[in-house]
Amino acid sequence: MLDVLRWAEIRRLREIEGLSIREIARRTGHDRNTVRRALRREGPPRYERPSRPSKLDPFRPEVHALLDDDAGTPGKRILEILEGRGYEGSKTILYDYLREIRPHFLEARTYQRTRYRPGELVQFDLWEPAREVPVGFGQTRPGFVVVGLAPWSRAGAGALVFSRQTPDLCFGMGRCLAALGGLPERLVWDREGALCRGDGRPTDAYAGFCGQLPVGWIFCRPRDAEAKGAVERLQQYMESSFEPGRRFANEADFQAQLDRWFSERANARLHRVLRAVPAERLVEERERMRPLPEPLPNSDRRFTVRVPPQPYVRVDTNDYSLDPRLAGRRVEVTVSQRAIRAVALDTGELCASHRRVFARHLSFTDPAHQAELERLRGQRRREPEVELRPLRRYDELIPA
Repeated sequence: MLDVLRWAEIRRLREIEGLSIREIARRTGHDRNTVRRALRREGPPRYERPSRPSKLDPFRPEVHALLDDDAGTPGKRILEILEGRGYEGSKTILYDYLREIRPHFLEARTYQRTRYRPGELVQFDLWEPAREVPVGFGQTRPGFVVVGLAPWSRAGAGALVFSRQTPDLCFGMGRCLAALGGLPERLVWDREGALCRGDGRPTDAYAGFCGQLPVGWIFCRPRDAEAKGAVERLQQYMESSFEPGRRFANEADFQAQLDRWFSERANARLHRVLRAVPAERLVEERERMRPLPEPLPNSDRRFTVRVPPQPYVRVDTNDYSLDPRLAGRRVEVTVSQRAIRAVALDTGELCASHRRVFARHLSFTDPAHQAELERLRGQRRREPEVELRPLRRYDELIPA
């Protein structure tokens, strides 16, 4: 049988050089009938192996029946069932066949290509780093990163938080919007429990946050992560590019490295899909976005307590001292990402100011509060003065 190279040479000699069949046969060493067959072929010769029966052939109807009953049945389970019925072939044969026929039993799902307008949306999601974040005092703690992405420019930002509660999520959103430098028309989230009620409406706290900006909101349908696929792909990029090979001293170092990664890597690279640099497109997108309000909505937690006799307040498993002079009076405690403050409700005087610590089960005492406690304790321990009477008074009362 002629190979492709010899077939092409015969065709060249006939069509280009115009040689006769006899001369071609003399030059190539083939007989004239072989040359004639080569010239009559419309395409290059190829070797076709005759099909052989497969060990899977007798079991194909059973495979169809299993997929008809449940199209999502794993290949491993189908292999176990067939082996129980006498199948002796390899799993490769079965898995290759399943890849070919399984789509015929599944409901076809297609996706419409999404196009974004500049300044239309910012997509948000929560990314959980694989390793816990150091928080000082020899402790580590699971963290969450609120990831925001403007899908038109593909410019992103992130904020580290340590809970999925509404104040922390709102803080993360505000920090991401500040990094992006403008307000979109709407914010996109999946149905995060702290932001979305069971009926798909926002919680009062989230609606209040959006109303103060103001922006609209969109909640993705359940099990529809593709609706915010742009930010999902950014998270995958963070998992492969930001986290591996890095070490963090504390939560502030984590946030500083994350900010640098976004500015120097994620937003400065040539985006594979857009074929453009996100940071450059963000400059254009900001022209379509509204300016951020000054200041951004306050996302601090606030609650009121009465200063107890042991003057401490507990925040996130840690105890922070309060001014003991205000014992029994009501104070408003404000908890931000950086500090914890307490102010007396009746007079407005400062009751406490502490740096917030994310390590757990610790106690923090302001030296001024400790000094005041010792002063008050000293007053309580002072012995009362006792009147000293002259002895003659007792002589007068007792007769000689």
